[in-house]
Amino acid sequence: MPTSTIDGKDAVAIQAAREGVAVCDRSFWGRIRVADGDRIRFLHNQSTNDFQSRKPGQGCDTVMVTSTARTIDLVTAYILEDAVLLLVSPNRREFLMQWLDRYIFFADKVQLTDITEETATFSLIGPDSDAIVEKLGAGAIIGQPYGNHLLVDDGMMVAVGSGLALPGYTLIMPAAAKQQVWQQIVELGAVELSDRAWETLRILQGRPTPDAELTDDYNPLEVGLWQTISLNKGCYIGQETIARLNTYKGVKQTLWGIRLSAPVEIGSAIALGDEKIGKLTSYTETSDGYFGLGYIRTKAGGVGLKVKIGEVEGEIVDIPFISHEYPQ
Repeated sequence: MPTSTIDGKDAVAIQAAREGVAVCDRSFWGRIRVADGDRIRFLHNQSTNDFQSRKPGQGCDTVMVTSTARTIDLVTAYILEDAVLLLVSPNRREFLMQWLDRYIFFADKVQLTDITEETATFSLIGPDSDAIVEKLGAGAIIGQPYGNHLLVDDGMMVAVGSGLALPGYTLIMPAAAKQQVWQQIVELGAVELSDRAWETLRILQGRPTPDAELTDDYNPLEVGLWQTISLNKGCYIGQETIARLNTYKGVKQTLWGIRLSAPVEIGSAIALGDEKIGKLTSYTETSDGYFGLGYIRTKAGGVGLKVKIGEVEGEIVDIPFISHEYPQ
């Protein structure tokens, strides 16, 4: 959903996410519980990250891909004692339930449950979120690696990571606790971040989303989701394609941020001189000007490249959520 303009309230919330603390209600995102004895092996085989090496209390981002390594969704997985909890994009919830179910064979001990309606999810975003997490009784999680999580009173899970490339936490709780926890967080000083402000931040940060950056046209290496990929975990759906692309440096296009001089249409061609070198996938207007995400042909260049989208001038810039090479 494109963001057209940003109002003063959103601008204040975005500033809080960067410099203080903001809270965003992400309850409309999907939550899928994967249980039973083969759950770890199953998820290990169905997505790009390494599940076998992770223990309860840990978590990671992973990409669900097709057999030809085309992107379906960027998913955050939390390893619990008796299940794995998947936080999935709102517009991929039903699709992923069906997709995963298709790969459960007769002898597999795997149970999928959509628990979206009975749970709620908040993101705490910003450098001051530690103080709120402390007050919520989850101080022990501060300073731990991304995806690590613990349970506090009322069955609420507090996990490291805001969902963006900004410090923060993800909270998943029973739906019955939602109003009380929200009230507590706001009273502790968090600024409410609207869905529209989240979308603006998502674009500025470069977090890819289904139907925009994550489609049948792109693979996880082109998206720049290197941190979600295990190159040595063995066989999984789409693995051969990803291994080949990495080995032969076959990434033909990559995702970048684009600082723009004026508004543009999503889906527009990105040009260098007379040559089309890419496509705009997301766009937002911010208090600092106009900004987009787009795929640029790898050989065309990267940061600092001056491009045109129609008559509008753009400059390629880095985006913090993704990377353009495998983390060493």
